[in-house]
Amino acid sequence: MSCPYCGNLETKVTDKRDGGGVTRRRRECLRCGERFTTYERVELELNVIKKDGRREKFNRDKLRVGIEKAFEKRPFETEQIDKIVDEIELKIYRQSKTKEITSAKIGQIAMDKLKKADKIAYIRFASVYREFADIDDFKQELKKLK
Repeated sequence: MSCPYCGNLETKVTDKRDGGGVTRRRRECLRCGERFTTYERVELELNVIKKDGRREKFNRDKLRVGIEKAFEKRPFETEQIDKIVDEIELKIYRQSKTKEITSAKIGQIAMDKLKKADKIAYIRFASVYREFADIDDFKQELKKLK
C-alpha cells in the first residue's frame, strides 16, 4: 500500500476492524508518519436484471449515488451513509441465490434499510424508485409509514 501523502510503499497497520463485509485498516507511513485509512471489500460478479430485461453488472457507485440523494440535507454523516450502503450491498449479495438479482429486489432491500434509518430519506428514495406520479402517491406512502 503506498502512502497517499508521500508515495512511500512502506506502511504499517495500526488498527484493523471487520464488519458488514468490509475490512477497515488504519495505516501509518513509515517515512512521513502520516496516517490514513483503507477499506477492503470482496467484489463478487453480480448482474442486475433491469425492468426492461437488460442485464448489467452491479455497480455499487450507482447504489451509493441514490442513497446519497435520499439523505441530501439530512443530519447524517458520510460514515453513516457508508455503513448503510455497505449493509445494503451485503444483503444484496446474501439474497442473490445465483449471480443475478432484479433491480426491483435491490430497490426493495434499499427501501427496507432506509425505512429503518430515516423516514424522510425513505420517502425520497421511494418517490424516485416507485416513480410517484402525483401528490396522491406521496400521501399513500405516508399513510403506510404511520
